[in-house]
Amino acid sequence: MLSAPPGSGKTTIAPLWLIDQPWLRKSKILMLEPRRLAARASAARMADLLGESVGDKVGYRVRFEHRVSRSTRIEVITEGILTRRLQQDPELKGVGLIIFDEFHERSLQADLALAFCLDVRAVLRSDLRLLVMSATLDCDAVSRLLDGAPVITGTGLSYPVDIHYLQRKPAERIPQATTDGILQAVSGQAGDILVFLPGMAEIRSTESLLRARVGQEVTICPLFGDLDRAAQERAIQPDPKGRRRIVLATSIAETSLTIEGIGAVVDAGWSRLARFDPNTGLTRLVTLRVSLDSADQRCGRAGRLGPGVCYRLWTSGMQATLSAHTNPELLSADLATLVLELAQWGVMDSADLSWLNQPPAGAFSQARELLRELHALDDKGRITSDGRQMATMAVHPRLARMLLKAGVTGQLDRAADIAALLSERDIVRRGMASSLSADIEERLNLLALWRREGKSGVVSAGGESSACARVDRLSQQLKRVKGSGGGAQTEQLSDGALLATAYPDRIARRREGSDGRYLLVSGRGVRLPHGDPLVSNEYLAVASLDAGRSEGRVFMAAELDLEQIRQTQSRRIDIQSVLLWETSSKSVVAQEEERLGSLLLSSRVAEKVDADAVCSVLLQGIRAMGLASLPWNPGAREWQARLLSLRCWQPDAAWPDLSDDRLFTDLEEWLVPWLNGISRAAQLKRLDLESILKSQLDWRQQQRLKQLAPTHIQVPSGSRRRLIYQPGEPPVLKVKLQEMFGLADTPTVCQGQVPVVLHLLSPAQRPIQVTQDLRGFWERTYQEVRKELKGRYPKHYWPEDPWKAQPTARLRPASE
Repeated sequence: MLSAPPGSGKTTIAPLWLIDQPWLRKSKILMLEPRRLAARASAARMADLLGESVGDKVGYRVRFEHRVSRSTRIEVITEGILTRRLQQDPELKGVGLIIFDEFHERSLQADLALAFCLDVRAVLRSDLRLLVMSATLDCDAVSRLLDGAPVITGTGLSYPVDIHYLQRKPAERIPQATTDGILQAVSGQAGDILVFLPGMAEIRSTESLLRARVGQEVTICPLFGDLDRAAQERAIQPDPKGRRRIVLATSIAETSLTIEGIGAVVDAGWSRLARFDPNTGLTRLVTLRVSLDSADQRCGRAGRLGPGVCYRLWTSGMQATLSAHTNPELLSADLATLVLELAQWGVMDSADLSWLNQPPAGAFSQARELLRELHALDDKGRITSDGRQMATMAVHPRLARMLLKAGVTGQLDRAADIAALLSERDIVRRGMASSLSADIEERLNLLALWRREGKSGVVSAGGESSACARVDRLSQQLKRVKGSGGGAQTEQLSDGALLATAYPDRIARRREGSDGRYLLVSGRGVRLPHGDPLVSNEYLAVASLDAGRSEGRVFMAAELDLEQIRQTQSRRIDIQSVLLWETSSKSVVAQEEERLGSLLLSSRVAEKVDADAVCSVLLQGIRAMGLASLPWNPGAREWQARLLSLRCWQPDAAWPDLSDDRLFTDLEEWLVPWLNGISRAAQLKRLDLESILKSQLDWRQQQRLKQLAPTHIQVPSGSRRRLIYQPGEPPVLKVKLQEMFGLADTPTVCQGQVPVVLHLLSPAQRPIQVTQDLRGFWERTYQEVRKELKGRYPKHYWPEDPWKAQPTARLRPASE
């Protein structure tokens, strides 16, 4: 483990010293760099120090390009190249040392390559030596991972850097705040200025703002990974005309690269990182505050050649809130490529290898499931023959799956173009994307135009020539992939159908009544840009999107139709018999549905329906409508009230609870046996609810109910009058006063336990007295009531002595 500050010579001096050590003999050094630009630049610097050309003793190998020879002893490579080399030759014949440079960046490929190398050392090559180098890293943790390897700490030569903080938090957007900081550095410092911004969009915006505010004596040089090589070299090397430079860079310039002439650094304080969510299976870019170690790396750029100045565009108070380190990519990335690499290595459980950080279980599991869907892994997690071919391709497993399918249908050229477009930067020129549809076909047309007419033709159509060249180069490489060719089927696939083989979980259907909003197979919502012509399509295959917070944004997609979905997704489509309660018709609807994940593709009336299932859905409907939807009549309600009254009066008698709340909760227990043949709310009228409720009591209980809570009471007039029950209260008896003459005691129910409440009525059926004390009424109140009634109803008989009067239910003249 070698730890030394930026500018100390880790990248360019250490390998040159090590290559001459006796233990290396004729073996070579492989040195990993996280970026192509850094790999080329470090190889060029070492070759220059030796007075040689690149490709002699020192060479490099990056994607699409290599400069090595038989005499090359130090080979600078990017991380993915080492992984592929290990898969092809696990013993790494001829290699004596592997150097992991700038390991603090903790890219996923670097962690994977180190895990493989440790496995090789343990099993195949105990003599293989490993060196991890970084300026900012937890050296103790790395040392423990490397079986207690010694840590060498270097000091290097660095110059003091004067750090300036803002007095207050910047209120402007990142480009405006950064422009202000740059102008302050321009006026306050000499020399070239290196500016750190989170991404290409901010670089372009800041560049536009600066051009209006600096003169011709200053040149502005963007620097990011997707720039063509010539533009990157202009940013690294001094201006040939001697002009002062402002280099607008992403984090690509934090480490490895030495940019000549830099005397000041302006740090906007942000990083743009990809974050994968295993719950959605989608990745979104997030802009986060820079970590302390990254901020220190950036600041150190100003002190490589002499004393420098760093302008940090945040306050000193905010400095204390920054996290110590940027999280390793392994903890927040899509792990599909890693899991496929492990399967090819013969590892199904990541715990079988040594890591600084174990891959997260959720993301690992999601990646394995995706690879199963892509037929790269079998049900036990072992790599398939298709998976082995996919692992050899320099693209994501999704796109590798598409290339394999296209090889079978004879569409490899088209699929290679699509895969290249999705793997490289968008070929649409910045500022023109809003005028183009998200339809990938428009990008394919731009690529075809570039091939026919070159730069002039594609630029006039809104494309970017350098990006087209990169896409074309990758496409040509993919067309040569072994195993992806093959015979042709008679029926070829559309662009959307090809994409569906790569992104089966991103097939989308337009939401009903929406303008540009779609639902993915996974259940996630996405949307097209406003006014995009693709909105006319019912189905899409979405290739490129940002997950967003609540709804993803589609960047590239292709139209798809239902038959193409059936053609490519036959194994994943389910035919389900579905019963549901239709609110509008208040009925159970039986359908046979064709589904792809969360998408309903088609439905039709089901021919065969399970009676129990119908009953279950009907109960859901009854619950939705409420218990009042059942055919309650006065008899049923009266019977229920009598039973519930007895529950109140005799709590120890174990009367069943048939209250509305309990009936609603236990519909399955008491109602289901009576629902046979019923599927609509209108058919519920067939039910005899009173009989159904009575069936909840056995014969003895029914007889007791009749006895204890009778429906009627015979009064002195000989009439039978109905009792009115209300649970929790005594029953009510409404009766004309004249019918009760001669009766002394108040009637009772429940074996004399509960006196009824008498509503004594006038001849007009209006209550003149409410009482539970009939005797007291005759003795104390009747005479006053008699006077009033005699005056109001003179034709009726109002005897002075109610005890001896003849009770009657009919009109009895006063003369009798």
